[in-house]
Amino acid sequence: MPLKVAIIGGGGRVGSNAAFALQCGGIVRQIALLDVNQDLAEGEALDLLHGAHFCGDQEIYAATTPQIADADVVCITAGSRRKPDESRLDLINRNVSIFKGILEDLRNANLKKDAIIFVVSNPVDVLTRLAIEHLNWNPAKVIGLGTMLDTTRFCSLIAEAKKLPPTQVNALMLGEHGDTMSAIWSSATVAGMPLAAILSPNEQNQLAKRAAGSGAEVIRRKGGAGYAVGVAIAQVIHAIALDKQTILPVSAQVNGQYGMRDVCLSLPTVVGREGVVKALEIDLWPKEVSGIQSSAKALQATWDKLS
Repeated sequence: MPLKVAIIGGGGRVGSNAAFALQCGGIVRQIALLDVNQDLAEGEALDLLHGAHFCGDQEIYAATTPQIADADVVCITAGSRRKPDESRLDLINRNVSIFKGILEDLRNANLKKDAIIFVVSNPVDVLTRLAIEHLNWNPAKVIGLGTMLDTTRFCSLIAEAKKLPPTQVNALMLGEHGDTMSAIWSSATVAGMPLAAILSPNEQNQLAKRAAGSGAEVIRRKGGAGYAVGVAIAQVIHAIALDKQTILPVSAQVNGQYGMRDVCLSLPTVVGREGVVKALEIDLWPKEVSGIQSSAKALQATWDKLS
């Protein structure tokens, strides 16, 4: 079934880069861009439209909220950008009110009940939970980008450091998309070979640290991430569009995994046309489990302050 994707914040860097990645992918049928700056959304849609001849036959246009009531996936990228020395959780006070306004607009637009709400705005784990609770939405239909971006950064940096093919490196970042995220070395491989045997403990620590700090590094150097987050967003939307049942490190509500409940954070999660199919509880090293549980505690503490 053809997929209609609405991108709220489509005039911004993240939203427009996601739209471009989706256009290049050629899988979704419609891409609707919404932004508080209507001119910006119109301009981005026009620029994308101009490349349609080389990319694909999708409908790409700027829209208003009532025009996305029939969207299959609503991708929310709008929000204040993180400052270089600011943690993602420090964004919460500025972004929660913006996000609640967006959710109210979606409620008033009578968004169809089986639509998937895909949260990219930060702090993504807190806002993913907010979308579920504020709209009383089916938790399986609410997905946060979570550690998708951290995971691709991690794999790509490992590949660069050891001169490996990036597409054959498989390593996960799990937990919070933020300060408490955990690098998972227990299952990390390149072409099926364990990476823990190739990399020294010092190299592992340095690569995990660089991956975790990459967001701040990109903000410092160019003002904010765009391309990598765009392709990460497209990976999730393509998994939905094609019902791929792909296992991705997205943020979703946990339901007992590793003894955690209620919070939203990233675990290996099966994603398909219905949204979150299931989150997996894989065997991890004890320190990795405790790292993910620390993320849950930090996110719950933030949520309690918010509530």
